[in-house]
Amino acid sequence: MRARLPLRLARTAAFAAVCVTLAALAHVLGGGVAPAPSTAALGLAGVSALGLALCGRERSAPTINLVLVGAQLGLHELFAGEGASYVSVHGHAQGGLAVGTGMLLTHLTATLITGLWLSRGEAAIWSLLRRIGRRLVLLAPAAVPCARPAAPIVRTRVVPLQPGFRHCVARRGPPLPA
Repeated sequence: MRARLPLRLARTAAFAAVCVTLAALAHVLGGGVAPAPSTAALGLAGVSALGLALCGRERSAPTINLVLVGAQLGLHELFAGEGASYVSVHGHAQGGLAVGTGMLLTHLTATLITGLWLSRGEAAIWSLLRRIGRRLVLLAPAAVPCARPAAPIVRTRVVPLQPGFRHCVARRGPPLPA
């Protein structure tokens, strides 16, 4: 079963809102500064584009969590890169993603919470859609009027009576009840 655009947009909005909100909260709890609204909006747009590309069909919990880990890492980089103290606090100038243990744990916790919530919601919505789909399939034959089969065409041949039998009358029938 594949999702059409209205369902994809609703699922994308839920995914992006939860992912960005928990990433910002985890970033603040991990010792970073709260992202500016423009930065959060940029992160929301990026996660929305990723979600819209991936939510065409049902996804498993490991797939959702893998995407969330990538989204959390990207959002961490986006949220951490906006201040002047970015290089000194995060150590990104020394090469690589050197984050503190607290920041790493809060982002991973946000990923696990979001992944659990979204995979349960994903399973529930697809289960509901399957049930509705079965009901619609079961109701569809009753709603469509069935076409009657055409009456068979019977061809008969008229046999002319012989002239001797034309005036004979046979009045014999079943016996009368007693």
